[in-house]
Amino acid sequence: MDFRAIDRMIEEAIENGAFPSACVAIGRGDRVYHTVCRGVTHMENGIPVNEDTLYDMASLTKVMGPTMVLLQAIEQGKITLEDTLKDYFENVPEDKKDITVRRLMTHTAALNPSIPLYECCKEPEDAVRVILDAPLEGEIGKAPRYSCMSYVLLAGILEKAYGKKLDVLCKEMVFDKLGMTSTGYCPEYSENIAATEVDKETGKAWQGIVHDENARYLRGVSGNAGIFSTLKDCEKFAMMLAQMGKGLLGRAMMEKAIRNYTPGYDANRGLGFHLSGLEGSYFGDVFPDESFGHTGFTGTSMAVDPHTGIFVVILANRVHPTRENFGMFRVRRALHNLAYTIMNGENA
Repeated sequence: MDFRAIDRMIEEAIENGAFPSACVAIGRGDRVYHTVCRGVTHMENGIPVNEDTLYDMASLTKVMGPTMVLLQAIEQGKITLEDTLKDYFENVPEDKKDITVRRLMTHTAALNPSIPLYECCKEPEDAVRVILDAPLEGEIGKAPRYSCMSYVLLAGILEKAYGKKLDVLCKEMVFDKLGMTSTGYCPEYSENIAATEVDKETGKAWQGIVHDENARYLRGVSGNAGIFSTLKDCEKFAMMLAQMGKGLLGRAMMEKAIRNYTPGYDANRGLGFHLSGLEGSYFGDVFPDESFGHTGFTGTSMAVDPHTGIFVVILANRVHPTRENFGMFRVRRALHNLAYTIMNGENA
């Protein structure tokens, strides 16, 4: 298979300003067929990126951490999809008492999509109360509305179920099991971390500090964002997904996780996962409709075809130096089209 067109696509995207750097892995099942790393960690005196460069996963955190812990918790009988908020939190308002774990994971809980916790809380420990007290924005169980707040609550549920902090749970139950030795929350500073947005107050780019404002306010550890990882580690995670949970989850649980729980709406949602099959989806035009994965605001993504096991990992820092950069969205769809076609042998 000839992947030179993939390399050229990344190089041209960098030249055109879609992102300052990207690391990409393409594979099938338990094998990575091609990797490419181009660009620099920081636009001012950065170093060339490589497979060990740490990227801010942003919302890819949701599936790499809390979702995987939750699915294991379900298998272990610690949590069920029909557990409700009142089972884990005190003084839940009447309109939210019966919101289930299933609703939170499928973004059908009608919660506010993104409350500025850093403005609404007196201290980080107030986050759950602030979310629970905010008015609902729709009808529970109906149209999906992507909400980071759902995953802040899910993190709280996990911590109560296991009596451990989220970062510890993710390390013990996901990263350690898969040999993802460089992945976690709150990394130590290194020049080999891809920078994100330039802070308007300091004039310096975030580098090793989570880009998401709410996760940053929550001391870097949150259910919605905060995990940093490398291409090498993301390959291990993607290979697990491509093999339907091998090494982490049973196949039955994985199949349950990638069902479409929101048919007929403008977003296909599994248990934590984005699903393909809609116009304009980040999966592009060739990945089958049953494909699954997730994206991160900073420029990260995973796409997996459960039938062939073909997967694509893209780690990019498209928000450096500013989030007002949308060039990578078309690049990502085009790259998925090309990568899938190459892996499927149709232009080999």
